[in-house]
Amino acid sequence: MLHLDSTTLGPAAGILQTWVLPVLLGLGLASATGLRTFLPLLMLALAARFGLFGITLNEHLAWIGSVPAIAALAIAAVAEFAGDKIPVVDHALTVMGAFVRPVAGAIAAASVFAGLDPTTAAVAGIIVGAPTAFAFNAVQGGTRLTSTATTGGLGNPVLSFIEDVLSFGMVLVAFLAPIVVPIVLIVFAVLLFRLANRLRERPARDRAAGAG
Repeated sequence: MLHLDSTTLGPAAGILQTWVLPVLLGLGLASATGLRTFLPLLMLALAARFGLFGITLNEHLAWIGSVPAIAALAIAAVAEFAGDKIPVVDHALTVMGAFVRPVAGAIAAASVFAGLDPTTAAVAGIIVGAPTAFAFNAVQGGTRLTSTATTGGLGNPVLSFIEDVLSFGMVLVAFLAPIVVPIVLIVFAVLLFRLANRLRERPARDRAAGAG
């Protein structure tokens, strides 16, 4: 996790280091897992492995940064990326995500509470990560169903690529500037909501054009 100057911030540095920054980082990672299960975990594992962005993991979840874990996450991330571009498979991944992604979000969030004991970190990860990942997966599922209904599934690969970018970008924001994560989460949620509305409005515009 990022380290703060205790001589400047005094006692507040400990609270920020132990709780505030991990919560913000956990929210960012969990929201990203709500869109992609394995990509955020892979990015976290690589950051921890190579000491990037000042990321350190809770000692009981340090296995995430191991070589076997990185290899497995890389394979899973590529498979998920490819599978989500295939009609029917993408819906299956979203349905499975309702169960798998909250777990991934909880693991990702718990791992960045490096200053807590394993039990407290696990509880914090569940509280922060699971509902956040579930919420973003639910928004993704609604948007994907709307896309399927309005474009016959033809728009789903494009939508999937947008989600790839959002997931990747959310992790980068969490790594680089965790303090702005809440603002970015709101922006991302609004973007997904507006995208869903545009997809809903498209058939109406097409019918109006046809009638004209």
